[in-house]
Parts: sequence; C-alpha cells; structure tokens
Amino acid sequence: MSGPLLEVEHLRTVLTGSNGPVHAVDDISFAIAPGETFALIGESGSGKSMTALSIMRLLPDGGLIADGSVRFDRRDILALPEVEMRGVRGGAMGMIFQEPATSLNPVLTVGRQIIEVLDRHSILSGVEARRRASALLADVGIPDPARRLEDYPFELSGGMNQRVMIAMALAGSPRLLIADEPTTALDVTIQAQVLDLLAFLQRERGMAMLLISHDLGIVAKLADQVAVMYAGELVEVAPRKTFFRLRRAAVGGAAGRAAGEHQGHRAAAHTSLHGMPLRRSLPQRVAALPCRSAGLAPGRRRPHRALPFVRSRGRASGGTSGPGARAGCRRYPAPRGAAARGHGSDRAVPHPPRPVPAAR
Repeated sequence: MSGPLLEVEHLRTVLTGSNGPVHAVDDISFAIAPGETFALIGESGSGKSMTALSIMRLLPDGGLIADGSVRFDRRDILALPEVEMRGVRGGAMGMIFQEPATSLNPVLTVGRQIIEVLDRHSILSGVEARRRASALLADVGIPDPARRLEDYPFELSGGMNQRVMIAMALAGSPRLLIADEPTTALDVTIQAQVLDLLAFLQRERGMAMLLISHDLGIVAKLADQVAVMYAGELVEVAPRKTFFRLRRAAVGGAAGRAAGEHQGHRAAAHTSLHGMPLRRSLPQRVAALPCRSAGLAPGRRRPHRALPFVRSRGRASGGTSGPGARAGCRRYPAPRGAAARGHGSDRAVPHPPRPVPAAR
C-alpha cells in the first residue's frame, strides 16, 4: 500500500466536567507510514494518551471528538458504526495500555483473555486458539507459556503482565500498534527487555507504531519521527536525527555562552538559549520567541495557528526548524506603544482559552 497507514487531520477532543470544558486534543494533524515508529512526547497532561484514546474511540465518559478525521488505510474510522469499529479495534489496530495491573481483568486467567481476542479477530477456536495463545506468550519471552496460560494477572510480576498486554495487542495481527507508555511501571532492566522486544516484533511483523512517552531515551532508541505535544497541541514534528541534533546544538551553544559569562555573574549560567531563560516554564519560553510578521490584518485579534518558523541566531523566520521538521507558534499584534521584537510587529505569546466548538 502506498501512502500513510494512519492519517490524523485537525483532530479535536473535548472533555466536559464540573469545571467546564477542556480541550484535551486541540487541532492536531500527523501521519504514520507503514512500518514507521512515530513517537509522541510531552509532559504529563499534554494530551498524548487522550490522542491515542481518540484514535481508538475509547474516550471516557464526558469525552467528545468535536472535529477532525482519523483515516486508517484510507477509511475514516470516526465515521464507522461501533459494530464495525470493534472489528478494527484489537484487530488491525492494537493498543498497549499504560498500566497492565488495571487493564488486565484480575478474575480471568491470562490465557482466557488472549483467547478472547483470538475468538473475535481470527478464525481460530478451541485447541487451536489455545495453542496460538501459548505461542504468543512464547513470542513475548514468557517462559513455560503453556502453564502461564492458567495464571491470573496477580500471580505474575509487573514485567510479565506487561508482556501479556503486548501478547494481547499482537493477537489480532495488527498493522498499527499504539504503545502508551509501555514501560512506565517497570524497572530499568525490564524496560530494556520490553523495548528490545517491541523493536524485534515490529521488524518481524512490519507493523507501524505510535509510541507515546515522555522518556527521550526510549524515543531515541525506537522512533523514526518525533512529535512534541504541549497543552493539547503539536508544537513540533521532526525526524528523530534532526530532532536530537537541533537540541544538542542548542544545549551546547547555551552551555558555552553560560560558561563564558560565569565569571562574576553566577546567575548568568542559566540565562541564554536563543535569548530565553533556561529555567523558565515552557509558556514563558514561548512568549520570548519572536514570530515573523506574515500578513496579519491590521486590527485583527485572532492569531494565525501553527505558523512555521526557524530559529537562526535568535531570530524567527518562515520555514521549518530543520530538515524535514516543522514547528509552530502563534502571532498576536504587539501592544500599542511597545517596541517591536523580531521581524514585524508580532511576537508569540501564550494563547488564551478559546470557546468550545459546537458538537456536530
């Protein structure tokens, strides 16, 4: 198949609660090619897991996909009836959830839970399904798999439960595997084993993978493309090598300048990264980034969304942030009487909350 396997365009997910609506996913777009690993990174609460749940149509109560499309193998799966979606979910698209201890059913054996997936997404049943379940446990590195089929999740370690979750996700022979923080609850040794296992299984089966993490070490090991998520939005997308090369250059340059300024100015060791304080929070860093003026109508108050830019010697201009990469910021007119900073009269500032779009 030519073209992307998964295409997400202008996806918006809103959660409603006692404190009002929350834009958990706010107008994001990306694509994943067959066999590619696309890493989605960001701080806790940035919307990574909610993006995965939106794609799988497993939103919690009060969750609503307000706009956008999700096309899997050219089909808009948001438009499918739930009966058809059940054939996609767990079959062509598998998911490894964050916490196996809460995702596995504690009163069913692991064998029964894997066989349930096989019953729905394959033609196997009875002895053949049991034999296949045992083979899946062997594939994910669980010793004596035939005996482990009779174990309950509470009888297994955290690492083994995570392997059971991977086996369940693979039972439907998915073409896309969504791995949501697959090593969060594991110690470092088990983490390495699970990561090696995922990489091996992906190569062996030719799967695409959406990897959700806040661990850059995991991303550097597995990802082909890297996207940074903040406050429900994608703020940067780049190939892995470009992504880490830009950060090494930025951190190295900042360290050199800080070392030169350290004599007599101890606080200066934390002051320069493209002119931005290193210890500021992300919204403050974004506020310090100038954006190129590109045709903002006089008197217009609404920002242009996802304006691409590059940082070159502390300046911002139209384009991308590196080879094959893109980044975004928002432009607002500078306050009247304020000195213009950067190109034109606009600068990037943290965007205010916007009203919830009407559900359609």
